[in-house]
Amino acid sequence: MSEAAMITATRAPAAEARPGATRQLPWAAVVLGAVLVLLPWVAGGYWTFTLGLCFANAIALLAVSFMVRYGGEVSIGHGVFVAVGAYVVAMGEKYLGLSLLASLPFAAVAGALLGLVFAYPSRNLSGIYLAVATMALALALPEVLLYFSKVTGGYEGLYVKRDALPGMSRELQRYYLPLAGLVIVVLVLRQFRRSRQAMALLLIRTSAPAAESFGVRRSWARLSCMALSAAIAAIGGALLSFSSSTVSPNSFTLWTSIFLLVGSVVSLYSLSFIGSFIGALFLTLMPLLLAGAGDWVPILYGGALLAVVLGVNALPASLRKRLEGGHA
Repeated sequence: MSEAAMITATRAPAAEARPGATRQLPWAAVVLGAVLVLLPWVAGGYWTFTLGLCFANAIALLAVSFMVRYGGEVSIGHGVFVAVGAYVVAMGEKYLGLSLLASLPFAAVAGALLGLVFAYPSRNLSGIYLAVATMALALALPEVLLYFSKVTGGYEGLYVKRDALPGMSRELQRYYLPLAGLVIVVLVLRQFRRSRQAMALLLIRTSAPAAESFGVRRSWARLSCMALSAAIAAIGGALLSFSSSTVSPNSFTLWTSIFLLVGSVVSLYSLSFIGSFIGALFLTLMPLLLAGAGDWVPILYGGALLAVVLGVNALPASLRKRLEGGHA
């Protein structure tokens, strides 16, 4: 690949992210924002609670999608990083008396550090080998949490009961804070897509030898992708623990990581608000809707997943592009 072609390839995502139409907020985004802000005042407590979980799960899905888009790799262990964020918040409250807002930065840093610790020895793995390595990480997590049960609370887990904002009911806090967190993460990722670092990651994913000729090292890309993705997942876990008010080993099994991957597939690995929210709705609501189906649950779940993926791919290309993270 020629130098001119490589420069064009790295500039393409940035140019795509800066069309003139995106400088104005789409009316659909305005309507959706107004509906989500006003929803707790007209909906019942059940939907307020459930959508709060959806917003937190959407952030975790963004972490998986980020790894796929910029690292070109699939992770089956991101539930571990979600658990790190959740337990940092829970233990911060129990042992230090910290609220969510005080412990959230520590959760993000802890997730990033764990991502680096995992990524460094596995920096030369890719494809199915990396997927299996992340799966092993997810399999070991519940046993690790139980081994340190004196700190983590064991099977019973820990509770998150401290208010984050004074003067607002806990029910509203557990809705609006995950919603605000999702909006902030999406906006940060939108800015990141326009950065040189994002271009470098996309370049090395496209052609590692060509990227290294430009001074971009593959090992740097793997470490930075995993650290950023793990930090986002930890933020989602922190907000998830606050919304659900409890954390336990049963909440972070291998199936947690698998469902996160399924949700990211449903969202088409989206880095947008709407795309990640659709994936989170599927991830959060589908198990609830199928709870009474008994032995039919795997069949119905697989059928619903297939229907959603095929339905989204049947949408017009322009709309599908927006869902995938172009602009919404």
